[in-house]
Amino acid sequence: KKVINPQRRSLFSYPFYFHQDTAWITGCDFLPQLKCVVAVTERTVIVWDYKSKGSQNNCFIIKPMENGLLCVCTVTMSDHLAKDNIIMGDDKGYVHLLTVTSDHLGLKQCKGKKESQLQVLDPKTFNIVKRKLHDDWVVKVKYISDLNCFGSCSSDSIHSFVLDDIKRLEDNLPVKEFSVPRGVNAFTYCEKAKVIVTGG
Repeated sequence: KKVINPQRRSLFSYPFYFHQDTAWITGCDFLPQLKCVVAVTERTVIVWDYKSKGSQNNCFIIKPMENGLLCVCTVTMSDHLAKDNIIMGDDKGYVHLLTVTSDHLGLKQCKGKKESQLQVLDPKTFNIVKRKLHDDWVVKVKYISDLNCFGSCSSDSIHSFVLDDIKRLEDNLPVKEFSVPRGVNAFTYCEKAKVIVTGG
């Protein structure tokens, strides 16, 4: 993983190895409240405290997740200083909502330790809800704060694009969805034009 400043200069990077195996990182984002980087790779969620200096690299590995994770996005509506909500999409059509707190990561306790911290955490200790919204891979998830909604898309021709309140992940009420032949591979929102553009 690399952290890059606005002038596009790479500040530093840190390689992650899991039992001497390498894995593709399929998505990453920044956790604004916890001031960490989150990434997903196969059946693993990585939370990296990139601010740690020198040989001290605090990295938290949440695994094994039930399905293969393909994309991740931070929900930017939280005003809780020690909590971030994360949306993830997987290879079975599920969208997950994961809540991570500083208590889960024990960030305060790790600050005083000088050695590198690589901790494996059980997903069962976290508040994770999931809902099957697509019949194919979820290729992108995004939280659109201007609409107070999340979006997810898939190459599924029937359940191609979903745009709804984050609360729909925690219940079974119908979601607002759109069908596009051969699905949707990408989407974005223009705040000025109030338009969502999809590509497939």
